[in-house]
Amino acid sequence: MDGEILLHLYDRFGIKKMASLLDGVFAFILLDTANRKVHVGRDTYGVRPLFKLLTDDGFLALCSEAKGLIDITHGIGTPASIVPFPPGHFEVFDLKPSGKVQSIQMEQFHCCRQQPSHAIYDTVEKLPISLDEELVKSNIRNLFENAVRKRLMAHRRIGCLLSGGLDSSLVAATLVKLAKEEKLPYPIQTFAIGSDDSPDIVAARKVATHIGSEHHEVTFTVEEGIEVVKDVIFHLESYDITTIRASVGMYLISKYIRQKTDSVVIFSGEGSDELTQGYIYFHKAPTPKAAAEDSIRLMEELYMFDVLRADRTTAAHGLELRVPFLDHRFTAYYLSLPEEMRVPRDGVEKHLLRESFKGLDLIPDEILWRRKEAFSDGLTSVKKSWYTYLQEHLESMVNDDDMEEAYKRFPHNPPRTKEAYYYRQEFEKRYPDRAQWLSHYWMPRWIDAIDPSARTLSIYKPEKDQ
Repeated sequence: MDGEILLHLYDRFGIKKMASLLDGVFAFILLDTANRKVHVGRDTYGVRPLFKLLTDDGFLALCSEAKGLIDITHGIGTPASIVPFPPGHFEVFDLKPSGKVQSIQMEQFHCCRQQPSHAIYDTVEKLPISLDEELVKSNIRNLFENAVRKRLMAHRRIGCLLSGGLDSSLVAATLVKLAKEEKLPYPIQTFAIGSDDSPDIVAARKVATHIGSEHHEVTFTVEEGIEVVKDVIFHLESYDITTIRASVGMYLISKYIRQKTDSVVIFSGEGSDELTQGYIYFHKAPTPKAAAEDSIRLMEELYMFDVLRADRTTAAHGLELRVPFLDHRFTAYYLSLPEEMRVPRDGVEKHLLRESFKGLDLIPDEILWRRKEAFSDGLTSVKKSWYTYLQEHLESMVNDDDMEEAYKRFPHNPPRTKEAYYYRQEFEKRYPDRAQWLSHYWMPRWIDAIDPSARTLSIYKPEKDQ
């Protein structure tokens, strides 16, 4: 049992050191009946979900999904506040004889910029401390490979999502390489999804051929995508625009994996865009310092957006997500590098990451230097984005009068487009008066935008062959 290690660490070191020594993704509830304490914690980036309901008189309820708490009425006159448990924190409660609790300690045990306490037990030896660019690139490669290797432990078959972008391609290629070295008794399956003329499908096919994976392509129609939007909102417990758009493809491909294959442990490339300044809007950052600060902000908000999408859409179909780009040692090292090293260079985002794998033939050069394409955009052709299909379909479902009243009906995060209005409306049907679960919409910075798609930005440049 994976969770058994917590009991031994807690018994030996106590809650604070126990939490700091945990590597990977997790949410835990540890009940110490001897000392009448309840301990709760969540991983650094909130990859694993955890929600808390705590009333003024000490009634505590916890669940991995908020929907498991919304109908609780035990001794509560009005709907109680349900909040996401903060990533990278643990909380200690005194357990009273009545069964009620009192919070006595809330503490952050790790943040993305800190070298994790468990680093001293890692298989990677102490890294050379130098800002020589070749040494830095070598460290990046070593830490990334270690991040993938340590996630190979699994009782079920391992597969990998492959969009044909830089991040998923590096994960898939490294995974296939290490699986051969470790002599896994099966080939790694990779999975791509898109419409027939999707640039992602074409790019993923090239990568799969290059690395020799057992590749699966899933094509879907616009109608099939639109049909699952309501289910996606239900599982996400969010009305964020870009999260819902990107979740449709991930939800459909997870459904395929569960129904058509025996892969259960699924690797993916989440976290890289936030860590390595991969979003196209980073080209507009006024200074390297501003870019670095926004990268940290994005890392701290992952639990509301990208990893929420990835975890919920895979978990909805009984799959287990693994995200090597969010390895504690890898992220801490990358964020420790000078701000000037991490910014886009020569018009190319993620320049340092790309340079680190240059000349190795791990993935095709055209993929190594393929420009950023949002998952929700790359699903369909450059000529017409997935979000455009969605907007056209939803246009008729929200009228102009609705939009005029949007600020009154939805004062928190009022929708500014009909697409956003529709998502909010569907969210409220399932989770009334819970809009505060999302503090703000995901939007590009340093640009006056009402749509999160990179394809709406003037600096977006599609690949010529798409």
